Amino acid sequence: MLYGRTAEQERLARLLAEACAGRSGALLLRGEAGIGKTALLDWLAGTAAAQAHGETTGDGREVRVLRVTGVEPEADLAFGGLVQLLWPVQDRLNALPAPQAAALRAILGTGREQRGPDRFLTGLAVLTVLAELAEDGPLLCLVDDAQWLDRATAEALLFAARRLAAEGVAIVLAGRDDDGFIAPGIPELPLPRLDFEASSRLLADRGRAPALHSQIITESAGNPLALIEFDAARSDQPHQHAPLPVADRVSSAFRARIGGLPERTRLMMLIAAAEGRGDLPLLLRASQLLGTDLGDLAEAERTGLMYVMDGAVTFRHPLIASATYQGAVLARRIAVHRALAEAATDPDCRARHLLAVATGPDQEAALELAAAAGRARGRTAYAAASGLFGQAARLTTEPRQRASWLAEAAALALAAGHATQADRLAQEADELADAWAGGSAGELADAPAAGARVASVRAAVAFELGDRNEAAHGLLARVGNAAPNATPNSAPPEASGLLRTAAAYGWLAGDADAVRTAAARLATAVGAADPLVEGLERLCDDDAEHGLPLLTRFLEGRPDATGPRDAAEEQAVRMLALTCGLLLGDDEAAHALASAEVRRCRSQALIGQLPYALDVLAQTQLLAGHHPDAEAAVTEAEEIARDTGMRRRLVRLGAVRARMAAIEGDARRVRELADATSPALRTGVDCALVLLDLGLGDFGSALGRLDPPPPGPDRYTWLSLSTAADQIEAAVRLGQPERAEEALRHCESWARATTAPWAQAVALRCRALIDDRPEPYAQALHLHEKGGRPFERARTELLYGEWLRRARRPNEARTVLRSALATFEQLRAEPWAGRAAAELRAAGERRVAARVPAESPIDRLTPQELQVVRLARGGSSSREIAAQLFLSRRTVEHHLYKAYPKLGVGSRRELARLDLG
Repeated sequence: MLYGRTAEQERLARLLAEACAGRSGALLLRGEAGIGKTALLDWLAGTAAAQAHGETTGDGREVRVLRVTGVEPEADLAFGGLVQLLWPVQDRLNALPAPQAAALRAILGTGREQRGPDRFLTGLAVLTVLAELAEDGPLLCLVDDAQWLDRATAEALLFAARRLAAEGVAIVLAGRDDDGFIAPGIPELPLPRLDFEASSRLLADRGRAPALHSQIITESAGNPLALIEFDAARSDQPHQHAPLPVADRVSSAFRARIGGLPERTRLMMLIAAAEGRGDLPLLLRASQLLGTDLGDLAEAERTGLMYVMDGAVTFRHPLIASATYQGAVLARRIAVHRALAEAATDPDCRARHLLAVATGPDQEAALELAAAAGRARGRTAYAAASGLFGQAARLTTEPRQRASWLAEAAALALAAGHATQADRLAQEADELADAWAGGSAGELADAPAAGARVASVRAAVAFELGDRNEAAHGLLARVGNAAPNATPNSAPPEASGLLRTAAAYGWLAGDADAVRTAAARLATAVGAADPLVEGLERLCDDDAEHGLPLLTRFLEGRPDATGPRDAAEEQAVRMLALTCGLLLGDDEAAHALASAEVRRCRSQALIGQLPYALDVLAQTQLLAGHHPDAEAAVTEAEEIARDTGMRRRLVRLGAVRARMAAIEGDARRVRELADATSPALRTGVDCALVLLDLGLGDFGSALGRLDPPPPGPDRYTWLSLSTAADQIEAAVRLGQPERAEEALRHCESWARATTAPWAQAVALRCRALIDDRPEPYAQALHLHEKGGRPFERARTELLYGEWLRRARRPNEARTVLRSALATFEQLRAEPWAGRAAAELRAAGERRVAARVPAESPIDRLTPQELQVVRLARGGSSSREIAAQLFLSRRTVEHHLYKAYPKLGVGSRRELARLDLG
């Protein structure tokens, strides 16, 4: 029976009822040790069981319950919690897509498949398997002592919990409020201490006389476990006012009870506490080595401190295990761990106990820990692997190995999303390598692989933390110190990779000097120019004529097939490849490249890399005038970045939304996005502000908001040509065309170097504005007919129409102005449509007014519904759509169910007749 938990029981009952109705949800119970979290989970499991054996869910289906409990000694054991949760349902893995099934089989140790490289694949696989189980009926997942789950399990469960929607799955986690377990995006229910009335009822039901209630309640402070334990100890221990937290006083009471047990019983309890998992066969093997046996646990069972059943040994409460372990002297604990290590058959378990035995450098233990780390890394449990490599580094007797393992620990910490920890580990590895090699000048040359690893990790950490300049210059310093007087082909092979990465970071940071330095050193290191780096260098010198063809050569050479690369270099080069597609102005090719990268990420379940690819895809969709698609791509990128904990990437996704809002004249939205974006990442949002000012007629602000960037990367962004054109128009309208000279030179230089018709058309439009002549307008419109960037075409038509009207050629003016107005209306570009309508009226058009076009079917859909409907219309099954969008099949069908009435259809077959853009 529970006391004082009516509100909490009602909340949990509603969550279960929602699951029974086909709606998913998650909840985190938060409270101190002994507050009753486990009791509430037990009550909820009992409620679900009662439905299974009596009241069903209403459709005849029973509630399935899966349960996992975090174990403190296993907090560093990769996926230990997930094995506990999914072992009973491993037969359902065959229903999963192949990469997901392989990921879970690798974790469960039931298959030979290789996992993919993305750590979020496991979370996706957990999401899918939970949804598959819910096909049979409502599913309830209970997670106790979540603060002790290994990080890999916690990340996978939380990813799944955040993306559940319409499967009929309820996930309830319980964790302490002082142990650092966080679950962003999951609602929390804090558990308060019991009030006096509830505490009194608990004591009364235990047979305690009312006269003693007040004293026990005061001592326990309303903590249910403390009430029970202090009541049980009442006849043995006088009350003492101790200035200790309730949990500490409860632990003290447990230690006192344990101290009264026979010595052999205490030793068996210590073996169980040190083992942690309740593995009875292992406990018995270790106990034989220490001269005890199962019978020695009888007294602990009799007193209710432990239970032995179903082949497992369990403490009644985790505080009892803690009190047992902490109450033993160090020598006894070491002896127990040594016996457990000797008795263990699982290598990861053995490594954990060898770590507990080590009191100083221990090469055997270090090697075992490093091997365990390698296995964890192979299962993409990067956080656990990082911790194990770090522990191995601290135990090894080999300095070179210590530096190498610390560098690997840093790289894995970064892969796990823990940039600050990665920075600390990489710095430690760097300092150790320098000390061992006699200074950084010789380190890369003497140990190139280890030195390159350290340098690469430190740069990747700096980049992830937002210090992009440091990322580039750190790599340059490392390579420069290693080979200050390098001659052609004399640098170690690792140097070329570091220099290429330095150039990429330098470009993405807008640091032209870093790009130039990397290009010069790379030419020396490999004896030949690299087309990517040389092309970037040329653009830094504003030499688009030679720089853009080099980037074309790089892309045509398939940047994903230029040989093996370090992970950081691979990521940087892929990011640049996507960026280069936009720099070249070939929007169709850039869209194809971004689409292919999105498909690669989806097919290989590379969830962590997907947000950046989706962001670039959204940019190409926006430029093509496909605003709903761009909105859907950015929405998905934001959801994935949020669900995977990559919150730093969220702020980088605002440029697309800001430009859409600027085109539509939504000043409030643009300024909100500007306020939410850090100055270092505001270039795209600032470009949107320029466009907003221009559309609203604030030409002074448009011209003064951004100074023309100096020669370098900032001149070549996906919006830089359009923004230069915006500022040229603002300068002309202000009557200050001389202020547009530099921007015009940049536009024309870029247009000459690219084969993109739209870019050449924009440059001609700008020249027409400056010269006030019609011929460039006409040439520009001819180029616009070849396609690309409808918003830019409509702006050319608007400006040409204005010129024709002023030249008293109204018939010609009305023709181009009608076309401009139609495009602006289609794009919902309200201020621009207003200007086009005003010009049409001035040109003699009757009955003209800017109007919002009739609602398109896709306008009624949410971004995610639009994605699902498009894929369904293309013939993809619900299961295939779920795998691509990292959703469950039931969620996909839920979106289709909601979309059909909005579109006026009733089935997938009817989708084929719709025009979805």
